[in-house]
Amino acid sequence: MALPDFLLAGAPKAGTTAVHVALARHPQIYMSRVKEPKFFLSDGRPAVQHGPGDRKTVREQVWQPDAYEALFADAGPGTLAGESTSLYLQDHAAHRRIQAAIPDVRIIAVLRDPVDRAHSNWAHLWSAGLEPEGDFVKACGLEDKRRAAGWAPFWRYLSLGKYGEQLEHLWSTLPREQTLLLRYREVRESPAATLDRITSFLGVQTGVVTEMTPENVTTHASGSLVNRVAARALRVVTAVEHQVPGPARQAPSLLSSFLSRHLQREQRPREALTPAQREALIPHFADDVRLLERLVGESFAEWTDMHRSDPRAELRPTGRIGTAHNSIDRPIRD
Repeated sequence: MALPDFLLAGAPKAGTTAVHVALARHPQIYMSRVKEPKFFLSDGRPAVQHGPGDRKTVREQVWQPDAYEALFADAGPGTLAGESTSLYLQDHAAHRRIQAAIPDVRIIAVLRDPVDRAHSNWAHLWSAGLEPEGDFVKACGLEDKRRAAGWAPFWRYLSLGKYGEQLEHLWSTLPREQTLLLRYREVRESPAATLDRITSFLGVQTGVVTEMTPENVTTHASGSLVNRVAARALRVVTAVEHQVPGPARQAPSLLSSFLSRHLQREQRPREALTPAQREALIPHFADDVRLLERLVGESFAEWTDMHRSDPRAELRPTGRIGTAHNSIDRPIRD
């Protein structure tokens, strides 16, 4: 079977797309042209999901084994093949499927401050017109209700940032030395050094790719009346689009594309996370951050700092980066 040698497994909204695009330029690496194929998120057939826009995402999933293998058919001899699905890290069943199919796979995970990550996740869906709740903290509070209603994992703003429990399960399934952990600030602030860490971990030549460009950056849609109406219309269209048969589906598809472009027309930068929002959400992550620190032997204290007012604090050096399980222990050079 033509299966990947490595996976960019998460976390969502932590720079995975930028890493994927950069690695695709390396001559010894072949990245699947379909990003987020989500193959290991299902077992034989994609799940039925009911959140706004979820059905379109499900239609794009590569769930057939032969179609998944075809993603890597063009990888040349001696070339490492990889794919990126940012939801693999949080999915326990995916861990087991990955272990059964490719037990020697290497996994790369980028971890971002969980509150910042959740805010970016919410802003992405809000500006896409899919998130109906304009209050970030209130939207986080809807997670359990949405999970019960069958909304897709990407709506789980809080759960997706609980890296401690995710890694604890992953390392009970696959050997931890097969995982490389990175921090989001490394991707942002030290792209050349970060790419060298990744290529060294994969066993290919370092120093070949040195730049990462911003990818999948969300602009912010204002809460104007016109935008609220457009977003509501978009959610209606995406809810019924899958019910339209055959060629007739083109009309709602074109309409949803038009509404999406309308919402993105303003090109406003994403609104900053406020100290009050941060303070409201940190308690949801405190226990998991402590678990993460025990697992990897590093401090993540800046993630639970209630009084952190600088949204770029995560990007400043805090000590030594690396994980005990991959023998990388060097100073940050931001």
